Amino acid sequence: MEAPRLYSTKRVQSLKPTKKIPLEEDPTKASDALPLPFHLTNAVFFTLFFSVVYFLLSRWREKIRTSTPLHVVTFSEIIAILAFFASFIYLLGFFGLDFVQSLVFRPSSDDWIAEDEEEENEVLLAKEDARKVPCGQALDCLLPPLPPAAPIVTAQKVFDEKPVTVLTEEDEEIIKSVVAGTTPSYSLESKLGDCKRAAAIRREALQRLTGKSLSGLPLDGFDYESILGQCCEMPVGYVQIPVGISGPLLVNGREYSVPMATTEGCLVASTNRGCKAIHLSGGATSVLLKDGMTRAPCVRFGTAKRAADLKLYLEDPDNFETLSVVFNRSSRFGRLQGIKCAIAGKNLYIRFTCSTGDAMGMNMVSKGVQNVLDFLQTDFPDMDVIGISGNYCSDKKPAAVNWIEGRGKSVVCEVIIKGDVVRKVLKTSVESLVELNMLKNLTGSAMAGALGGFNAHASNIVAAIYIATGQDPAQNVESSHCITMMEAVNEGKDLHISVTMPSIEVGTVGGGTQLASQSACLNLLGVKGASKETPGANARMLATIVAGAVLAGELSLMSAIAAGQLVKSHMKYNRSSKDVSKGSS
Repeated sequence: MEAPRLYSTKRVQSLKPTKKIPLEEDPTKASDALPLPFHLTNAVFFTLFFSVVYFLLSRWREKIRTSTPLHVVTFSEIIAILAFFASFIYLLGFFGLDFVQSLVFRPSSDDWIAEDEEEENEVLLAKEDARKVPCGQALDCLLPPLPPAAPIVTAQKVFDEKPVTVLTEEDEEIIKSVVAGTTPSYSLESKLGDCKRAAAIRREALQRLTGKSLSGLPLDGFDYESILGQCCEMPVGYVQIPVGISGPLLVNGREYSVPMATTEGCLVASTNRGCKAIHLSGGATSVLLKDGMTRAPCVRFGTAKRAADLKLYLEDPDNFETLSVVFNRSSRFGRLQGIKCAIAGKNLYIRFTCSTGDAMGMNMVSKGVQNVLDFLQTDFPDMDVIGISGNYCSDKKPAAVNWIEGRGKSVVCEVIIKGDVVRKVLKTSVESLVELNMLKNLTGSAMAGALGGFNAHASNIVAAIYIATGQDPAQNVESSHCITMMEAVNEGKDLHISVTMPSIEVGTVGGGTQLASQSACLNLLGVKGASKETPGANARMLATIVAGAVLAGELSLMSAIAAGQLVKSHMKYNRSSKDVSKGSS
């Protein structure tokens, strides 16, 4: 179904050039309930406030002069104290909160449009199409200029499915100011106090600036409040990615239905076949070997000797407890595990490793590192901090340090696939799989100079699960480090297959994990949020599930290649001739 469009395809015609107020807005003011006119009420409370303040200060000064205890108060002083609080609360309520709200939530009328006090609320009617030929969803179309006198009506769909007409004469002025550059696009949320409206205005301004249509990019049906200040800035819509389910995946005696968000045909089906083979063989065993996120700042000294002095200090076991106390102040879950240093001339790279609970932990470890750097500045005042990250971590880049030392969760997962399952489900033989794995995943990768890429397609599965569960997709780079091993066992009848993944970087709290769709996928796996019993248990379980799904994906793809089915399968499932951009509305 075609996604709802930002603006109506009908031409807007108004009964009268007026502005429409929001449906929920109540014109009644708090001041209407006051028995006196507003300015007289303000004068009374202003006078009362300053009078009682002067009276109390005079009384307390007299008590200090006569050595009378301040806590001994007369009836008149009690009345004055009550009057002080009453007048203070009034002034705070009518002026303080209103002033703060005007700064945070309300747009400035001076910046955008002048208010017309004679305007009345009218219903704007959409009559006929402003565009003679509608744009296709997948085509770039030039947008014709809209008549300046006609306001734009946006038919927006809210989550309760009740259509709400957004006021657009004011929106049109805002759009023009964004296009002209007088109103920054990034400031719309703070000025309007409405994230959905800000996204719609930014979207229309972008279309006018570029002359390209965004009609195929959905706007409605998404909670823009949930991403404000944490997931995505300056949104203009959202991208739809289908989510498929592989499974049940049987790992460590538990079954999991694994969500995979992908646009690649065959991927979910292939992983699902691997899950079936694992299940029929009694399930896989997944073991977590290590759990620690890293951050490595770069610091510089005047000489290499001074850099070596700090290296020796940091790696001295006698100093670790002191450094741990300083580091651990950053979080109740972050606990320093170790420090590894590397010198390049007079530059020192310090790789901190710490536990992070159920969070992926980049921010947590960064705060701890900053605490330690501030602490070290006392004993090493000549230390120049070049950057909180010096790429010795290493984040979002293929690196040998992650392949060797690990980063995030280090997991190994294995299963013995019965010979009958290899023949009947995977349509190949144990001997063919073992030979293919040696020549492709091991020898072929070595010939290519691969770094952590001794596998068939681990990144396919990792990326799909990461997108579905709200992980950082860019960390698929090091999280997909994997070596796939295959060996014939039980006198050559069965297949032992394992995947070793030293740097799976996942979390079940923070970032995109709290968005509705991603949270639902985590809930499906039973790892949503933080573990109440054992901090970090949910994130560790998610890492073992990722490794199990990679095991299933490796098993199925390698079998398809060994049986000569790869091209045939992709031609069948990944070569659709249907033009989905012309879906019916």
